[in-house]
Amino acid sequence: MNNDTKFDLEERLITFAANILKIRQSIVESMGSIHLSNQLIRSGTSPSLNYGEAQAAESRKDFIHKIQIVL
Repeated sequence: MNNDTKFDLEERLITFAANILKIRQSIVESMGSIHLSNQLIRSGTSPSLNYGEAQAAESRKDFIHKIQIVL
């Protein structure tokens, strides 16, 4: 990992979430695929939001606590 990518985790997580939404649009709809793709959307888009929330932590201890909630 080079220094350019070391500090852009939030940007990469947002790109990942956008890619998840694109993948969902390409899935043929059936009862099973709708159920699974909804779960994919929830699990694939939440990391960027949770990380963004952790970035707003008031202290290092608060940051660790918020990241532990995500885990």
